[in-house]
Amino acid sequence: MNSALRLPGRIGPYALFITAALPLTGWALHAAALHRQLAASRRDPLTGLLRRDSYTARARRLLARHGDKTTVIMVDADHFKQINDGLGHAAGDTVLAAIGARLTAWAGPRASIGRLGGDEFAVVLELPSGRRTQRLEQLVRMLHTPVTLDDGRTVDVGASVGAAAPASVGSHDLTVLQRAADAALYEGKHTGRAVLATAQHATAPSINGRRAGRPGTSTWGRAA
Repeated sequence: MNSALRLPGRIGPYALFITAALPLTGWALHAAALHRQLAASRRDPLTGLLRRDSYTARARRLLARHGDKTTVIMVDADHFKQINDGLGHAAGDTVLAAIGARLTAWAGPRASIGRLGGDEFAVVLELPSGRRTQRLEQLVRMLHTPVTLDDGRTVDVGASVGAAAPASVGSHDLTVLQRAADAALYEGKHTGRAVLATAQHATAPSINGRRAGRPGTSTWGRAA
């Protein structure tokens, strides 16, 4: 009696390929899931923008690559607390998501766009001086377009914008440029115009990265 184990039928090359591919497919799916989880951890779930750490890493790479052609922009929603208090947090979330979408549409896929917290955003992109004024004016117009809520109501919105360029501030350091752009933002708060920072803005005192005052004026806090 033949003790050899007989297998029914034949195992063709296609079946062998499928059998060999199964473990690889499993690992590929696992790797894809890990990639999605990692990508999600880098982004703010409400706006889809980069979180602070991921934004900072990408922003520094852009500064190193483009140098004086780079512009750092700080954006702060105007009267956001009134929207939250008067219309509810769902309306506030819709406004924040709209700001994120507008910043993304304006800056493009090569920029570093981050939600730094609350209603504060930052953008770093290649934006040469010859186009800077026109593009910043365009950004302000986009950010002041009313937002439509899920129930059909519209909300008048606005945002203050400050920008800083290495040549104007005298530094290629991201922290210095953000401080200068933030100080410029406060100078133009609620004016409906973007303010380009100078070297003087980079020396404005701040507390935890937020501006505490500006040269020639009394100390003042963050406006809503």
